[in-house]
Amino acid sequence: MAPQGKVYRGSVKDFQGFDANQDAEALYNAMKGFGSDKEAILDLITSRSNKQRVEICQAYKSLYGKDLIADLKYELTGKFERLIVSLMRPPPYGDAKEIKDAISGVGTDEKCLIEILASRTNKEIHDLVAAYKDAYGRDLEADIVGDTSGHFKKMLVVLLQGAREEDDVVSEDLVEQDAKDLLEAGELKWGTDEAQFIYILGRRSRQHLRLVFDEYLKIAGKPIERSIRGELSGDFEKLMLAVVKCIRSTAEYFAERLYKAMKGLGTRDNTLIRIMVSRSEIDMLDIREVFRTKYEKSLYNMIKEDTSGEYKKALLKLCGGDDDAAGEFFPEAAQVAYRMWELSAVKVELRGTVQPAGDFNDDGDAQVLRKAMKGLGTDEGAIIEVVTKRSNAQRQQILKAYKAHYGRDLMADLKSELSGSLAKLILGLMLTPAQYDAKQLRKAVEGAGTDESVLIEIMATRNNQEIKAINQAYQEAYQKSLEDDLSSDTSGHFKRILVSLALGNRDEGPEDITQAHEDAKKLADVSSNDSSDSLETRFLSILCTRSYPHLRRVFQEFIKMTNHDVEHAIKKRMSGDVRDAFVAIVRSVKNKPAFFADKLYKSMKGAGTDERTLTRIMISRSEIDLFNIRGEFIDLFDKSLHHMIEKDTSGDYRKALLALCGGED
Repeated sequence: MAPQGKVYRGSVKDFQGFDANQDAEALYNAMKGFGSDKEAILDLITSRSNKQRVEICQAYKSLYGKDLIADLKYELTGKFERLIVSLMRPPPYGDAKEIKDAISGVGTDEKCLIEILASRTNKEIHDLVAAYKDAYGRDLEADIVGDTSGHFKKMLVVLLQGAREEDDVVSEDLVEQDAKDLLEAGELKWGTDEAQFIYILGRRSRQHLRLVFDEYLKIAGKPIERSIRGELSGDFEKLMLAVVKCIRSTAEYFAERLYKAMKGLGTRDNTLIRIMVSRSEIDMLDIREVFRTKYEKSLYNMIKEDTSGEYKKALLKLCGGDDDAAGEFFPEAAQVAYRMWELSAVKVELRGTVQPAGDFNDDGDAQVLRKAMKGLGTDEGAIIEVVTKRSNAQRQQILKAYKAHYGRDLMADLKSELSGSLAKLILGLMLTPAQYDAKQLRKAVEGAGTDESVLIEIMATRNNQEIKAINQAYQEAYQKSLEDDLSSDTSGHFKRILVSLALGNRDEGPEDITQAHEDAKKLADVSSNDSSDSLETRFLSILCTRSYPHLRRVFQEFIKMTNHDVEHAIKKRMSGDVRDAFVAIVRSVKNKPAFFADKLYKSMKGAGTDERTLTRIMISRSEIDLFNIRGEFIDLFDKSLHHMIEKDTSGDYRKALLALCGGED
C-alpha cells in the first residue's frame, strides 16, 4: 500500500480475509427488495481499499450481470450516494470525473481544478490524463485550454504535463538564483513577470522549491505567499498559492481545505467528499494530525458536528479516528510546527503603520485641534486626521504646544468633545505607550473581577525596556507598584508568572545551543515528583527568563526530542490562566505579529466586536509592527485587516482605525 521505505499514512487499508464474491453478494443482498440496508453498504465499502472495491465491482458483474455503481446510484440518494459512488472509482477516474464536472456546463469550478492539479504528483497527473481520455474520449489539456484563460490557463497547462523535477533533483547553485529571479519578477519589477513565476513554481522539484522559499524569505524579508498575494490576482493568484502550500506540506493544504469546507454556515460537501475520498489511502493520518494542531480540534469532531446520518457515519469511517480522544501529536504535525519555528527565526524587519509626519508643526496642529473643538459641534474628521497621522512623540509635543498656546489641557478638551469608542481610541493615542499600557493594566486589576486576558497580552509581549517604562508610568499614575497590584489581584502559578515578567529581566543574549538542549529536556520531563520543581515552575524558569532567540532554539530542540510542539504540550498538561499565559509567551516568541493578528481576528469575528481588544492592539502596535501584523492577518485568514475593520466597525471610529491600519492589502 505504501511506496517502498515509506510508512503507510492512509486511514483505509486492505481488508484482511478479503473475498470479492462474498462482498459482492453482501452488497446485492443489502440492495435487494424494498429499500436498502445503507448501514451494511457503508460498513463494507468504507472498510475496503480502492483496489478491493474495484475487484468487488468486477465480481458483482460476473455474479449478477449488473453494474454495481449503477445499482448504488439507483438505491442511494444525495450526499451519501455521491460519497459511496466516489469511493467505487479508481483514483485517476475519480479525479477525471471531478475535473469533467468542474468544466462542464455554465461556469467553471476553478477551486476544484486548482485543488487537483496543484496537489497531484507527476504519476497521478499522467494517470489522470489517461483516465480522462479513456472515460470521455477527449483530451484533458484541450478541454482545460478551452475553458480557462490568461496566466491561470498557462499554469494549469504546465501542471498538466506532470513534468516537475523529482525530489532528488536539488540544484544548489540554482536555489539562490531562483529566489532572486522570483524577487525581481515581482517585488522589484514595475508590473509582474508572471512567466518567471510559472516556470519556477511549475517545474522545479519540491525539495528544491522549499529551499528557494527559505532563501526568498531571507532576501525579501517576507514569505513568498505574501509576495504572490501582492503581485498576482484572481484565479492565477489562488492557483500559485495552492502550489506553494502543497510544496510546503500537502497535508497542511488539505487540512486547511477541509476546515474551510466545514467552518461557518453550511458545508461545502463536494470539497469534503472529494478530499476525504482522494486522501483516504494516501495521507489522511497526516491531514488529521495537522488539522488537530492547527485548528485545536480534531477533524473527526468537526465532521461529527457538521454532518448527519449515514453520510456522517461514512465520513467518520474514512477519517479513521478521533485525535481529540487520543490526545496525541504526530510527526507530520511536528514537521509543520518545526517549519514554522524555522521561518520565525529568520530576521524580518518590523514596521509600524504610523510614521512621524514630515512637515510637522506642533503649534499648527494645536491650532487645528482647537478649531475642531471650538464653538458648536466638533470636527471629528480634523481630529482624526491630525492624531492618527502623527507619531506618539509628535503627539506629546502637540500636548505641550496646546497648553502653551491656549492654557488648556488638550486631553481634557478631547474627553469633553468626543464620546464612545472614538474617544477611547483618540485619548489612548495621546498617551505615551507606557502610560497607555499602565492604564490598561490598572483597568484589568481594579474593581470586581480581573481581566486576565489583558494582563497576559501585555505582560507576555513587551520587551524589557517596555516593561520598565510601564512600571515607572504605573507608579507615577497610581502611586503603587505594578508588582504589588499584580500580586494582590492574582494567585498561584499565574501570579508568579506575571511577577516574573513584570521584573523586565529577560535575558537579551543570543541562543546557547548546549543550554537550549538542557532547557528542552527540563520542559519535556514529566516524571519529576518534586513539588519544588513542578512542571509550572520549570516552564516559568525558562519561558519567563530566556531570550527570544534562545527560546526559539529550545522549542526546536523540544520538537526534535519529543516529536511534540511545546504549545501542544502546554495545552495538554496545563489549564486555565497558567496555560493561557505560557501559550501567549510561546506564540509571542514564535511570531509576535501573528499572535496579534490572531487576537485582532478574534476581536471581530462572529456576532459583535470586542472593541476594547481591537482599540488596544491598534494603538499599541501602530508604531511597532502593525504593518507586519497586516501581512500575517491576510496570510492566516485570507482577508485583509483593512477589509475586516471596514466591515465590522462604523462611523468616525472606523475612519480612525482605518487611518491607523495604513492601507488595504
